[in-house]
Amino acid sequence: MSNKPATISITSSARLHLGFFDLNGEQGRKFGSLGIALAQPATQVLMEKSLESKAIGEDSTRALQVIQKIQHALSMPKTHGANIQIKQVIPAHAGLGSGTQLALAVGMAYSKLYDLNLQAHEIAQFTARGARSGIGVGTFLYGGVVVDGGRGANTIMPPIIARANFPRDWRVILILDTSNQGVHGEQEVNAFNQLSPVSKTVAEMLCHLVLMQALPALAEQDLASFGVAVRALQIATGDYFSPAQGGRYASPKVAQVLDWLAQQGVACAGQSSWGPTGFAIVDSQEKAQSFVNSLNVHFAFEKALSFVVTQAQHHGTIC
Repeated sequence: MSNKPATISITSSARLHLGFFDLNGEQGRKFGSLGIALAQPATQVLMEKSLESKAIGEDSTRALQVIQKIQHALSMPKTHGANIQIKQVIPAHAGLGSGTQLALAVGMAYSKLYDLNLQAHEIAQFTARGARSGIGVGTFLYGGVVVDGGRGANTIMPPIIARANFPRDWRVILILDTSNQGVHGEQEVNAFNQLSPVSKTVAEMLCHLVLMQALPALAEQDLASFGVAVRALQIATGDYFSPAQGGRYASPKVAQVLDWLAQQGVACAGQSSWGPTGFAIVDSQEKAQSFVNSLNVHFAFEKALSFVVTQAQHHGTIC
């Protein structure tokens, strides 16, 4: 019989953040957002008990900080440590939710290791995730497409108010730019503090599109209509954040790819969160791979760009 300590393994997947639909806030709630859980890229964490916490692998410093924050929040002794192996990670500061997914994966593994029975929203609170959007927690818990209801005066974590299936045949093309990083950290906080609210009329229009176009289009597998709603969210959100990120899109290279895809008739595309990662949604694996083959030829001179075909994660993280 082996005396080797039990190893906890948790894998959490990236997400697309398609945009905020109420950056006005006159009705008492602000933000509200639409997002999609992705099967790849993903963060995988292996964890064992230890008298002190150690981590190896990419993003190991951030992983240790998660343990420290949970120990502080629960007044746990540092001798309740963890040996952490980070087997794979979502690219950091790329607009794919790497920080939230790492915090949730590490936090859930630590909770299982010591039978803490922590909920995802508690880990998010302890680690200061989900300040404006609940999409990261929502995709972690439920997979598919999620809508969060923004923040009100007494909101602790933006609530998930709707969850929809993402059509299984649809594919997502990720447009990655390793030469660029999205706005994050203090710069992100400053951007939200300094930018003026959008008009109430724009917020009302976007709320209507999410409720009466985006979600019904998913139910009916109508990619063209879904694309119209996503495009409106992208324009409103991108233009709002333009002063902070230097344009509608954070990466000029990704912007060129999105322009080229639009010329080819791709109607559902944009930037995830602060970017720089772009995305395009098409209705089949064959079409996605064909576009990626063409993109690799057309943008071969842009060595920082890469293109990945993925699909939705249809279920929440199994903990």
